[in-house]
Amino acid sequence: MTPPPLETAPLEPVSMTSLDKQAPDKKAPDTATAVTAKSGSTFYWPMRLLPASKRAAMFAIYAFCRCIDDIADEPGEPAAKRAALDAWRRDIRDLYIGGAPNGPLTAALKGAIERYSLPRAELEALIDGMAMDVAGEESGSGGMQAPDLDTLRLYCRRVAGAVGMLAIRVFDRADPATERFALALGEALQLTNILRDLAEDAELGRLYLPRELLLAAGIDGNDPDAVLAHPALPRACEALAALAETRFAEARSAIAGQARGSLWAATAMMVLYHRLLKRLRAAGWRDLTARVRVGRRESAWVAVRCMLGIPPAA
Repeated sequence: MTPPPLETAPLEPVSMTSLDKQAPDKKAPDTATAVTAKSGSTFYWPMRLLPASKRAAMFAIYAFCRCIDDIADEPGEPAAKRAALDAWRRDIRDLYIGGAPNGPLTAALKGAIERYSLPRAELEALIDGMAMDVAGEESGSGGMQAPDLDTLRLYCRRVAGAVGMLAIRVFDRADPATERFALALGEALQLTNILRDLAEDAELGRLYLPRELLLAAGIDGNDPDAVLAHPALPRACEALAALAETRFAEARSAIAGQARGSLWAATAMMVLYHRLLKRLRAAGWRDLTARVRVGRRESAWVAVRCMLGIPPAA
């Protein structure tokens, strides 16, 4: 089915902050809108179709996530990365104690914080998650490698659950059931990302597959290249995919009968990522160089269906 033509209000420019907080030699696009569009993120269309004020807040949150993620991922000394993350901690703290924004992105975040009462702890949790990646580099391993399952779930809570906890406030749905939805969905999305990005993460010296699942599959070791070459890799990946499926089911259950209205954008993200997980499982992790994705046309169609209150099946 072809997505219908999209009629939306003009996008408001939300600029990135100054480049001094990004990894060395990393030149960013000029606006948070451009960051989101250029990223090819599955989140783009669900965010793109939001009302203007909510869209601006979500783009600011996304641009902040991209900025600190780039700090953790780009080449550089771990000490310099930690210093850049600490600078962001100070900037976030200052926004909550009345300090003036020091750049366009912090100004956009300040507007979102004030309009939607975004919790400071969740923005700081995102920084804590990126710091976990940097800590892996400081240990000399190159990055996080085969963490235990509890550590992996903490990482997911910080880098993905925090986004969900911020987003539901932008969507005006910060109640206990929706918080359970946000945390379950955040973990499901991050586990799906991990299963999609195995080769890319290995190039950074990282391996997020949990130690318990590797051992259960008969893989003893944490070297990313060796684990990805092991014939039992699909078994470990399938076990993590099963955990992701459980979290998707928990997310759906938490908002049973409430997926329409203000949560339509989150519902679209859930549908799109669940489709991605299904495609990864079908491919079976036999060729890690083959990129499994959900295309923009499909993403737009799903987003429109969810916006109209008729979400398609995952």
